Amino acid sequence: MHRRRRTALLLTAALTAAAPLLTACGNDAHPGAAAVVGGQRITVSQLENRVGEIRAAQQAAVPDEAQYEQAIARTGSLTRDTLHSMVLDRVLERAASDAGVRVTPKEIQGMRSGLEEQAGGAEALESAWLQQYGIPPERLDGNLRLQLQAQKLAQGLGTDTSRPEFWQALSEASKKLDVDLNPRYGTWDDEKSSRVDAVTPWVREVTGAAAAQPVA
Repeated sequence: MHRRRRTALLLTAALTAAAPLLTACGNDAHPGAAAVVGGQRITVSQLENRVGEIRAAQQAAVPDEAQYEQAIARTGSLTRDTLHSMVLDRVLERAASDAGVRVTPKEIQGMRSGLEEQAGGAEALESAWLQQYGIPPERLDGNLRLQLQAQKLAQGLGTDTSRPEFWQALSEASKKLDVDLNPRYGTWDDEKSSRVDAVTPWVREVTGAAAAQPVA
């Protein structure tokens, strides 16, 4: 599949940024929370369930236990990375909502059809999204909706998802939501809309056939 990768700059920024420690979500104010975003908790249980979905999909996708163990070894930071994605998804939702961005089911299906054609079928696309991005098949459509939100938000700003203007919009949404991360999972940097130690870029910008699909 052809897709543009996020720039190395964003990877570097996620590693080099330093932010003050946030209030602990695991204290009495937010018991059982992995994070609080816009006053809404992402519970440890919700996080564990999401990680379990990914692990189950990984195990189903490989023929033997040895390969599954290798998959686990390659994704040793899965819990932290998954929480990072869950938080950033909500930040993007807020930024898109503030900008009046809307995504329709027809647009999602159009993107999916284009990606399936590029990948060589539905199963190939699901496998690629699982292996490369940790997205289990049952959450693929939801992820594509977020992809479209990101693209539309960037277009509305006259930029693309690799540019500072796009990430500034996410930064502003992050500040509005007052992201409060449980210290056991790291700390959150509002300026970069990222967990401070996160090294995996969230946005998977897709182009080509998928981007050319008609919209509603």
